[in-house]
Amino acid sequence: MHELSIAQNILDIVYHSVPEEDLGKVETIGLKVGKLSNVLVDSLQFCFKSLTDKTNLEGSTLEIENVPISITCLDCNAATVTDDFAFTCGKCGSNNIRISGGEELEISNIYLKNGGG
Repeated sequence: MHELSIAQNILDIVYHSVPEEDLGKVETIGLKVGKLSNVLVDSLQFCFKSLTDKTNLEGSTLEIENVPISITCLDCNAATVTDDFAFTCGKCGSNNIRISGGEELEISNIYLKNGGG
């Protein structure tokens, strides 16, 4: 279950990014998760909650933005967004494509209560 190590890495980033006196104000952590990242969102949420229980981050939540798969056709330059694992151009049907999105796993923001962020 690599979601546990991902949740721990998220916490490490928060602890290094937010001043210690403001850690109790962390309300939500925005996270972009691409469909190709192979992350089980429910497991990540569970691990995050377990790791923050009885800490100064207890009650903070992950706000997850699911990022679909984006492909760019190298033949016709069309950009296609899909939730399927069909790696063909949506315009010309070519399989000469480049994956241009959907592999993301990144913190997009950290929101603090009473302003800040």
